[in-house]
Amino acid sequence: MQHRAHTTDLVARDKAVLWHPFTQMQDWIGDVPGPPLCIVSGEGNWLVDTTGKRYLDAVSSLWCNTHGHRHPVIDAAVRAQLDRIAHTTLLGLTHPAAVEAAEAILEVAPPGLARVFFSENGAAAVEVALKMALRYWQLRGETDRTLFVSLEDAYHGDTIGAVSVGGIDVFHAAFGPLLFPSVQAPTARRRPGGGVPGRDDLVAGMERVLEANADRVAAVIIEPVVQGAAGIQCFPDGYVRGVRDLCDAYGTLLVCDEVATGFGRTGEMFAVNHDGVTPDVLVLGKGMTGGYLPLSATVATEDIHDMFLGATQEGRHLFHGHTYSGNPLAAAACVATMEVFEKEATLAQMRPRVEALRGAMREIEMLPGVVDVRGRGYMIGIELEPGMGRDPLPARTVCQRVRDAGVVLRNLGDVVVWMPPLSITDSEVDLLTTATATAIRSLGS
Repeated sequence: MQHRAHTTDLVARDKAVLWHPFTQMQDWIGDVPGPPLCIVSGEGNWLVDTTGKRYLDAVSSLWCNTHGHRHPVIDAAVRAQLDRIAHTTLLGLTHPAAVEAAEAILEVAPPGLARVFFSENGAAAVEVALKMALRYWQLRGETDRTLFVSLEDAYHGDTIGAVSVGGIDVFHAAFGPLLFPSVQAPTARRRPGGGVPGRDDLVAGMERVLEANADRVAAVIIEPVVQGAAGIQCFPDGYVRGVRDLCDAYGTLLVCDEVATGFGRTGEMFAVNHDGVTPDVLVLGKGMTGGYLPLSATVATEDIHDMFLGATQEGRHLFHGHTYSGNPLAAAACVATMEVFEKEATLAQMRPRVEALRGAMREIEMLPGVVDVRGRGYMIGIELEPGMGRDPLPARTVCQRVRDAGVVLRNLGDVVVWMPPLSITDSEVDLLTTATATAIRSLGS
């Protein structure tokens, strides 16, 4: 009874004061599709609510938890940093944690990337990338290069520049009056009739856009290999390499947004590694602190960095910076996260789990009402038939019903998303599969 009273009180206070992100508050206040979960702790790959019930964190706390909750190495690193200093600025000063975090990122980054600019979230890091690209061409004297090429169904965050290169109307259309124009190239989503465009068709579509705007493009920005917020849409092998080659041929920059796909999510440290590509700018976030603290990075080549060099009075330096850029606590968590990747051989340990998830995908794909199951590594989307079982939002219902089995999931429209921590076990894959399959079958009853 005490737990129930505590939960009821907490939910009531929440509904009185909070405005939740990407949430219809009328539903939230009305307990639709069900009462909120109140999470008070975590352990490994599990979340614990106010009643003591445990839930598999199969959404990685919004795609950012890497090695599980309360990992002893990351916990210790943050506590040790807290004993030194919680925050000091990178504007005109430096500190060991930021230096060590930048070194750790560059050690695993694609070859040729050399400079790390820290921010606090993925959208902010995208804004930095856009400013870097635009200003790079200005400093080269090519001031007509102001156009950005992005992809249909793109999602790069919710700040104005990031939304300007986005392509998901339900998220972005309302903010049109605030945005700068960009041009979109075709993406890999399933076409009417069920066909998925191949690598050559997609690369040709990108080339048509570049050819039509040859001397105006500042950069092409893509989510390599997987477009996450678009419903886990996957590109064919070789597509990222094709885009890299086109950017070289047309003399423009390639920005790869790996906020969602980086740090092991697709089975490689970075998604661009599947095609052996080095972008001019790599955007990172989410998993880089293991899901502990807000930190993101815009990682650029030495060529881009050096274009900004000059006497202070020339004003060539990058006029961008946030109060908490490179925060020491977050940077310490980043260093520890990269240490865990190495010491626990995380990517190697993932390989059998990737195969287990592929088997689970095949099992789910056979269920009635499942339109498509797609994914790469630990990024998986299960697309359900709209209105399945007379349910107007079947994917949301599935995500609600799996909680009975102790699993937390979140949907994107008609797509149920699996995005477990990289440390998920075989038994937890089985639980995730069984809970999801049971919930999907229940829609027909």
